[in-house]
Amino acid sequence: MKNKAVGAAVVVLLAPLTACGGTGAAGGDGSTVTVTVGYQSKTINTVTAGTLLRSLGYFEKQLNSLGDGRTYQVDWQDYATGAPITAQMTAGKIDIGSMGDFPLLINAARGKQLNRPTRLVSVTGYNLRGGLNTIVTAPGSKLTSLEDLKGKKVSTSIGSAADGTLVRALQRAGIDPDKGVQKLNQQPAVGASALSAGSVDALSQFVAWPGLLAYQGKAKALYDGALLNLPTFHGVTAREDFAQHDPAVLEAFLKAQAQATDYLHAHPVTAAEKVAKATGLPAEVVYLYNGAQGISTFDPSIKPQLVAALKRDVPVLKAAKLTGDVDVDSFVDDRYVKKALGASYGKELAATPPPAASEAWPKGAGQTIAFKSPARLLSYVSAHRDGIRAAYVPDATTGTLWFADKAVWVADGGRLLPFVAPATAHSYVLAHADARVITYAAALERAS
Repeated sequence: MKNKAVGAAVVVLLAPLTACGGTGAAGGDGSTVTVTVGYQSKTINTVTAGTLLRSLGYFEKQLNSLGDGRTYQVDWQDYATGAPITAQMTAGKIDIGSMGDFPLLINAARGKQLNRPTRLVSVTGYNLRGGLNTIVTAPGSKLTSLEDLKGKKVSTSIGSAADGTLVRALQRAGIDPDKGVQKLNQQPAVGASALSAGSVDALSQFVAWPGLLAYQGKAKALYDGALLNLPTFHGVTAREDFAQHDPAVLEAFLKAQAQATDYLHAHPVTAAEKVAKATGLPAEVVYLYNGAQGISTFDPSIKPQLVAALKRDVPVLKAAKLTGDVDVDSFVDDRYVKKALGASYGKELAATPPPAASEAWPKGAGQTIAFKSPARLLSYVSAHRDGIRAAYVPDATTGTLWFADKAVWVADGGRLLPFVAPATAHSYVLAHADARVITYAAALERAS
């Protein structure tokens, strides 16, 4: 990662280019301008501002259509988390970046502290209940609830939305997040390895790590972040000096992001395949989060619910001594995305995601099949067992989509109900006298 950052700096210093942002370039003088975009390829609910957008080339096309006499080049810089993007932005080396809600607040705080203010200019993927973050354990773990984590080792990335989920979930379970567990601050890949090695008992991470580990059979869900019923999201941040000096360039990016969002909605399977090819992630995992019924909803508007969520996040970061006060209202700046989207902005702002439905992805198919109930999906899967690439079902309580064969299934009379985590399933069983937990195989048998 350091080599990429250093390499980018050398290019800026040695090549005969004029960088966007603080220095800028006068229009119409035939100069070449490099716009630097920081993104996280494997944080796949940022794809409309990163991986998918890059693969489609929409930003470059928008820049070429500006007609201002300048030649544009885009330097795409890929990072594992938001922290290095913030470091490069506050150093004046990245113009536009995408990251999660907690890192966005740190971005705002560092920008103000270092006199390099940044602004939240759009949203990428979000989940209004918090389902983008999940706590998982090893497949053979005997832990079944948050209460079981007391005194255990838990890996997370301090300052990330996944850490915020862990802190809040533990607090709701009556566990001190600082003293009640042994929390290890690790990068997602390191934490995943630690979980596999047995050196930690649980892992709290953001998209796409929980789904990936579950898909690979390396983890099982312990806690669905959507139980918090607090929005989580990723967004696009831009340096204020860059936005003010080159608003047309920022608007071109946001128009391109809107185009990539439209593409994702129109071609969800193809988009998943594109992101999978670029990241090395299984397309089935990408689709879990970004698909037609996926955990993440995509639109660029900055919804009031998300701004309110940011304000609720500030005390969590302050308690962890990662930031002081953050003026969220001054950090949020929707002027550019409003102008970029025009009349459609109001419609996007008012839109709410529909309830998730069950889906089957047949092998070799270019589209998925939606079902009105999990039982109907199971009936289809049972009849086509060798022809299913992936099957997805929404949690009966939270609506969070999960792999059908990784879900916890409950039979309640003639109903078959899936849940992401065992504790959620058990809560349902306790409240319904005829309900009981059954295996996936038994659920398939009942539905056949």
